[in-house]
Amino acid sequence: MSIIHLSNVVVITGASGGVGRAAAREFARKGYKVALLARGKEGLEGARKDVEALGGVALPIQVDLANAEQIEEAATRVEEELGPISIWVNNAMNSVLSPVKEMKPEEYKRVTEVTYLGQVYGTLAAYKRMRRRNSGSIVMVGSALAYRGIPLQSAYCGSKHAIEGFFDSFRSELIHDKSNINVSIVHLPAMNTTQFGWVKSRLPNKSKPMGKIYQPEVAARAIYYAAHHHRRSIFVGSATVQTILGNKFFPGLLDHYLAKIGYSGQQTEEAEEPGRPHNLWEPIPEDRGSHGNFDHMAVDHSLELQATTTKRGTTAVVALASTLLTAGLIYWLKSGE
Repeated sequence: MSIIHLSNVVVITGASGGVGRAAAREFARKGYKVALLARGKEGLEGARKDVEALGGVALPIQVDLANAEQIEEAATRVEEELGPISIWVNNAMNSVLSPVKEMKPEEYKRVTEVTYLGQVYGTLAAYKRMRRRNSGSIVMVGSALAYRGIPLQSAYCGSKHAIEGFFDSFRSELIHDKSNINVSIVHLPAMNTTQFGWVKSRLPNKSKPMGKIYQPEVAARAIYYAAHHHRRSIFVGSATVQTILGNKFFPGLLDHYLAKIGYSGQQTEEAEEPGRPHNLWEPIPEDRGSHGNFDHMAVDHSLELQATTTKRGTTAVVALASTLLTAGLIYWLKSGE
């Protein structure tokens, strides 16, 4: 069932790069006025140009998504300048690539505040306004890692797990209240975004997404669909479904499997640059667009996404992913790896 929105105003957090930047273009193509929330001035300016080049109206606002007061102020400004917010996309994230034994308490705090609490604060700001009209959509951007943590990303994985818990609680409350506000969550696989050259890393080699890699435009299409349809969850890519199913049925096996491949699978063969700038505490003062350095490996379509936009397709995707997962695990066990 499609959702009819009362206005064409969307707010996208983390809009200066990666998935947020691609989502801004997706909504602009469909005629939306796009409020762009992020810390980086240069990236926001690039996003503004993207939206306007597509004939859209853009409102860039510099915001630290770990700051609830700044988000509330931004939401007020959006409604004053663009009109009532009909869609809010919670997308901002941060991470530290590091073994737990080398992590600092303040790093966990920062990643959690941006990646988890940023979505909570965004939801509160959106819900406060949508509740008055009893209308609107809130889209939370999750991850396969909300169900299965992997080595070297404990802070990020913990934050994504927390988002799923908050989402479950909030959605149940909306149903209890018989609210017309829709909340959906889009779980993503490995994406070719700018994050791998932005986040803080203690790895000896340059980092990369692990597994099959998708272009951010695939995620953007999923986010747009979620904002306009009454779907609880959307899983992008076969790897996402396989990860969720694998952890449900074989968590102990995955512990050992990821212990073996999780370190090398997240690094290229190129040494990391000593002292490379990162965006944990402050934004990097440049515009890097939406794509990372893996265009040669990333795909720009997802058969799973196309299928999962229908209920029949969802069943088929789960069945196929389960078959592929079982076959892969059998092969791994027989190979003695």
